[in-house]
Amino acid sequence: MPRARHRWASDLRFACANLCAYVAFAACPALAQTSADEPVRAAPQTSGIGGLGVAQQVQWLLKAAASGTLAKLDDAQIVALFRALDPGTLPRYLQEGLSGYASYEFTMWRRERIKGKWPKRADHMLVRVTREPLRIYAKWLPDGAHAGQEVIYDDSKRPDELYGHLGGFLGVVPMWASVNGALARAQSNHSIRELGIEAMTQHFIDEGHKFAEAGITKPTDIDVKIVHGVRVVLLTYETPTGQPEFYAKKEVLGLDLERPLIRTLESFDNDGNIFESVAFERVEPKAFDDLTFDPKNPDYRF
Repeated sequence: MPRARHRWASDLRFACANLCAYVAFAACPALAQTSADEPVRAAPQTSGIGGLGVAQQVQWLLKAAASGTLAKLDDAQIVALFRALDPGTLPRYLQEGLSGYASYEFTMWRRERIKGKWPKRADHMLVRVTREPLRIYAKWLPDGAHAGQEVIYDDSKRPDELYGHLGGFLGVVPMWASVNGALARAQSNHSIRELGIEAMTQHFIDEGHKFAEAGITKPTDIDVKIVHGVRVVLLTYETPTGQPEFYAKKEVLGLDLERPLIRTLESFDNDGNIFESVAFERVEPKAFDDLTFDPKNPDYRF
């Protein structure tokens, strides 16, 4: 009983200290109705999350996502919740999410503006990744652009080269090519080393530092939508000067509500034209053997 009274007193002091946050969330009473039987019971009520420190907010989000509590909130509740977060919370939350994806497989839709031209069709890709060492296998699927292409990259063996067929001559004869050469960059502005969740997460963290230096501490807009069959919270960041000081004039980031992962990203230039769109369709932790990243794998078409 003494411990219970102490906890009750602590909760009372917390509620008083965060009265403003409570009022801001008063329009969403369901936020405060976390059941004592739910896995997030050790976390404070959602209505007071705006008054927590960054570490506490990160832990609350991790538990709420894992338990399904976050995904059960309606759109207005999610928007209010993300508006209340400290600017330093999301980078740490997403960084925590990477810990469970040292080896994984995903499918993605991707478009990039190459030499000023926006492609009519998106690439639909199957990608397998391990992080230590960085090894990547990618295949372009039949229902997207550049169907049938394949590449393999192994940082532990040939860090400056990839192997594959990328269309044209390479589509007939697979060969080794520089990861930063003209052939490897013909369909993307990025290196194959940037193909994965880690690179996109690091991009958000790096841009976030530049946002903060420019006085951008909160998203300019927050929304919730279904993108490629996945419900995500969309965070829009618009920079004052745009390119070249920033990667984009405007970026729209889509976060998974069930896992601490980036699911979508759209980037716009200074004229408001989209120049990059990425959507992770399916992401699954998976263990791979060495054959997965070997061109001699009989399942591949090298």
